[in-house]
Amino acid sequence: MDGELDAVLAWLDGGPEPGRPVVRAAVKESLAALAAAAPGRSVEVRVPPFGAVQCISGLRHGRGTPPNVIEADARTWLALATGRLGWDDARRSGRLTASGTRTGEVRRLLPLT
Repeated sequence: MDGELDAVLAWLDGGPEPGRPVVRAAVKESLAALAAAAPGRSVEVRVPPFGAVQCISGLRHGRGTPPNVIEADARTWLALATGRLGWDDARRSGRLTASGTRTGEVRRLLPLT
């Protein structure tokens, strides 16, 4: 696992992209860590095509598009999760979209430790 983490971190720092299974595992593990740090169903965090979680306690969303959604590609999400990219920079560049009043609560949890 340490080799996989090293490969992901090297990619985020400009190195070669690790294999798809390694990226998928890193995204899934980081999303699970976010959900564990902030359990709930108020905000949905999407990292297509690898995964999505609901987190942040509060009112639960039932059907249709959730009112609080964060979406990013895998590299952007992992850079946010590891502190290699800031929220504002990711939003300004268009690599991260965040809609709804509760998405800032996820922002405050990043980077994941």
